[in-house]
Amino acid sequence: MKHFTRLALAGALAAATAGASMAQELYAPNLAYRTGPFAATGIPLMNGQADYMTLLNERDGGIGGAKIDFEECETGYSTEKGVECYEKTKGKAIVTQPWSTGITLQVLPKTNVDAIPILAPGYGFSPMMDGKTFQWAFNTPAGYWDAADMIIQYLESQGSLNGKKIAFLHLDHPYGKEPIPVLEQLAAEKGFELSPIPVGLKEMQNQSAQWLQIRRMRPDYVVMWGWGAMNAGAITEAVKTKFPMENFLGVWWSGHDADLAIAGADAKGYKSISWSFPKMDAPVMKDIQSMVIDKGMSKTDETEMKGVFYSRGIVISAILAEGIRAAQAEYGTAEINAEQLRWGLEHIDMTEERIAELGLDGMVPPFKTSCANHTGHSGGWMLEWDGEKFVKVSDLLTPNVAGYQALAEEKAKEYADANAPWPVNEGCDAM
Repeated sequence: MKHFTRLALAGALAAATAGASMAQELYAPNLAYRTGPFAATGIPLMNGQADYMTLLNERDGGIGGAKIDFEECETGYSTEKGVECYEKTKGKAIVTQPWSTGITLQVLPKTNVDAIPILAPGYGFSPMMDGKTFQWAFNTPAGYWDAADMIIQYLESQGSLNGKKIAFLHLDHPYGKEPIPVLEQLAAEKGFELSPIPVGLKEMQNQSAQWLQIRRMRPDYVVMWGWGAMNAGAITEAVKTKFPMENFLGVWWSGHDADLAIAGADAKGYKSISWSFPKMDAPVMKDIQSMVIDKGMSKTDETEMKGVFYSRGIVISAILAEGIRAAQAEYGTAEINAEQLRWGLEHIDMTEERIAELGLDGMVPPFKTSCANHTGHSGGWMLEWDGEKFVKVSDLLTPNVAGYQALAEEKAKEYADANAPWPVNEGCDAM
């Protein structure tokens, strides 16, 4: 890929647009969920995403001279409404952001026909890491199989898992089932007993039956793949049943400050793997405060702004912005189209230096994408609730992608065969 900086991009665009009018805007809709059963988690994420794009529009005049239209289409986390939003926005969009594994799975085959990239940061169908097969789908900077591997790595660092029992408390939804193939593989390799415990959508706030099962099982660890009200419900039950919180861990969507704040000090010790981290003194946070929030252009508040999910929203929009910049530099135009953005998303290079240049120091690990690697596999930190906030309690963990690469290729092929004819990009190198 071409190495690009702000100065290089500015020069390339100036040459490309000499004698022509500057681009007006790029349409990058977000399939938001500020309502419905998962609104409490969706709102801070959407606020962080929107505030970062507002910052770019206000501070920089957009990206490469093009303002970003970051319109939201409300789904309520409903798959049916999500597909409706996709169809409504796809006409002029350069990207679609489904914000649900269920919605992602529904629009995944459509994007091959519509030629529009899916950006699903940290969620979606894990085999989307195989860019050869899933040419239009990106789950940067890390996927659910990465998360499962890193959680098991962390547990193993505390001692051998041979003979241990791990309860897998998960939402009974495509999202909650995603890591099961890798967890089952790791259980066979490392000798621990894995016991999946599903939580239905109507059971999220009352999990007494699931926690009765956990008490009877007496697992060494509980790993949670929860979302929305399920997280708060599980943490409340864990406290009530006196499960040792230091042995309770979750995926990055089960690490929302507001869920833990309900239990406060009683939840101290709970952990969550994360590819993002809130850092209030990061330059980007100061810019958002002065140029967006202080000007009354944000829907966030002081408490939410300090949380993991708000800052994760910022990181997600920063990833999209980097893909846009890469495409603009490559094609010499500010008004890129969806196909050009796909190239940009395949050529993101978030080095430590670039992260610092963007003012995101310490907020996201380095990662790099390619034609074949649509995830980046950034790694993450284990965060722990200290009774008031999440703090880092590990160095950067990196997933052992080689351990499940064959599984990803197998599942990708199964998906392609089941949805034949399915285009495969044979021009990509192996993952």
